[in-house]
Amino acid sequence: MANVFQVLADPTRRRIVEELKHGERSVNEIVEVVDIGQPGVSRQLAILEDAQFVVVRPEGRRRLYSLRPQPFREISEFVTAYRAIWEPRLDRLGAELERRRKDKQQKEKKR
Repeated sequence: MANVFQVLADPTRRRIVEELKHGERSVNEIVEVVDIGQPGVSRQLAILEDAQFVVVRPEGRRRLYSLRPQPFREISEFVTAYRAIWEPRLDRLGAELERRRKDKQQKEKKR
């Protein structure tokens, strides 16, 4: 799982993934969106392909890239497993912040 997060840690790769959410794209279409040159986009796509985030489909001279759903399902499952740990903590934090806000309001009213 660590490798998955390392792959997605790069902002350029995240922008590419974001663009591919909208469907299959060629390298040149991705270049227009991410504002880096074709060699850089191709390098990032190769990393995403090696990590099995994308699949490539040749169409004539073009290569079309699309997202594979499986890695994103795995990330979702991983995060969901930890949600049980942090959700109650966040709920307690929210309740404490709300209590403090009310205490502060009451003190201000007494002034």
